[in-house]
Amino acid sequence: MATATYPPPPPYYRLYKDYLQNPKSAPDPPPPIEGTYLCFGANYTTSDVLPTLEEQGVCQLYSKGPNVDFKKELRSLNGELQLHVLELADILIERPSQYARRVEEISTVFKNLHHLLNSLRPHQARATLIHILELQIQRRKQAVEDIKRLKMVISILTGRM
Repeated sequence: MATATYPPPPPYYRLYKDYLQNPKSAPDPPPPIEGTYLCFGANYTTSDVLPTLEEQGVCQLYSKGPNVDFKKELRSLNGELQLHVLELADILIERPSQYARRVEEISTVFKNLHHLLNSLRPHQARATLIHILELQIQRRKQAVEDIKRLKMVISILTGRM
């Protein structure tokens, strides 16, 4: 079987042959996908909603409501996790046959921690974007100052010569 180092382009490249002369000759892009779609045999949705713990069949261990103190709740769950791990170590030493309940409790605490952290993702994304934009502004202001300084140096040097 012979293969080419550089295979030919896909046939739809012909749709763009007059693009340089007339950019409007290219076809419009397909509309964005709305709702659910199938990818590699799995169903995905375009809505970006975090399901609640109850919808996932997990007991919620932290306070409910829109005004959750994330710092306090994460610290509380972390302490609870440490306690459960110590209890698991105790049970594994004294009664090894009864470890399953403790492992399930640890799993529930981890799922709650994970859910709290995932609910902070939009805030993290906004903060990261703000930080990136502030850095870009700072770099551009620095570039403008560098150009002004170079312009002044060049005008001084050319004025003396």
